[in-house]
Amino acid sequence: MTKGNDNNLITQQQLADELMRLKRGSITRRHFLAVTGLGLATAVFGRQLGLFNDTARAEDIGTQMSIATWPNYHDPATFEAFTKKTGVAVEVNVFGSNEEMLAKLQAGASGWDLFVPTNYTISTYQKLGLIDALDLARLPNFSPSTENQRFTHEGTIEAKTYAMPKNWGTTGIAFNSAKIKGAVTSWKDFFDLAQGEADGRVMVHDYQLTTIGNALVALGYGFNSIKADELAKAEELLIKVKPHLFAINSDYQPSMRSGDAWMTMCWTNDGAQLNRDVPDIKFALGKDGGEIWCDFYAIPKDAANKPAAYALLDYLMTPDVAVKEHIFNGAPTTDSRVMALLPKDVTSNLIVYPDESSLTSLEFGAAVTLTDPARAEVMARFKSA
Repeated sequence: MTKGNDNNLITQQQLADELMRLKRGSITRRHFLAVTGLGLATAVFGRQLGLFNDTARAEDIGTQMSIATWPNYHDPATFEAFTKKTGVAVEVNVFGSNEEMLAKLQAGASGWDLFVPTNYTISTYQKLGLIDALDLARLPNFSPSTENQRFTHEGTIEAKTYAMPKNWGTTGIAFNSAKIKGAVTSWKDFFDLAQGEADGRVMVHDYQLTTIGNALVALGYGFNSIKADELAKAEELLIKVKPHLFAINSDYQPSMRSGDAWMTMCWTNDGAQLNRDVPDIKFALGKDGGEIWCDFYAIPKDAANKPAAYALLDYLMTPDVAVKEHIFNGAPTTDSRVMALLPKDVTSNLIVYPDESSLTSLEFGAAVTLTDPARAEVMARFKSA
């Protein structure tokens, strides 16, 4: 056997030494293939030799990658298992809003290989050229036919798939029933309680879509409104309630668990996790309206390690991996294959899978809200007030 492009032969002992260095992570797969001269032949007999896992055998996926996602959104064991399978360590970056993610990508050199945008943002990313259309041939575990198009259609634009569905959910109200005795059934209740019984104990998202949207709903307006007069009324309400808030923060679980906060704007997965661990914390959808959403996985155009991004994405699409993620995460699945694997205590949980009647007043976020300057200005003035 030759060593790289040299005419020098590599001995059996040298091959064994290089293999051990590879297994310890001291060298990359590319280095191993070059030094040993195995080259593309590895793709043919690597499985028989047991040198590489299935994901990595066709290309070098490196030793590290980065994902940008939301708070409390993944089971750490999922990434640990992926690292064990592939040798690729996953760095997790947490964000509180889609506006933050967009700004980071527009600034360039985000450092992300994969990220988790919400349905209404995907068309903007596509128009701005910030994400790649996905090569479905590299994602054999994705099954379009088993996905619920009610939630997943915004991942496809002009017959090209730009994003893979992660899960769907709602934005509701989590409240500590041992502390709050008043009714919590609407966004009007939420803002009234914040200025009364729950004064100083309420949190809102650091995220204009939901914070402004829910204020609009409380006033009888549409969640996605960009009308100047309606936004002015929402701003008035938010500035009025601000002195009564505990915090403006999208990572609200710690404060709810400690009892420092008694009520918060809350996404499905957090509501399920909080109720599971602290049964006094209940979850309610606003009968007056609010948000229904679907989150996706997408690959930035400037991703440094796209092979690893595809490897992780395909891994996450595997039903027996996805089901563990969903059980931990608490958000509902879009994939009927995963739904069939979920235990009954999950599928019967009304926080996770609410009655259809309670979803009818909810709205998907509209693309215009992501970049609308008026909404951005309202949020900025509210936070600085």
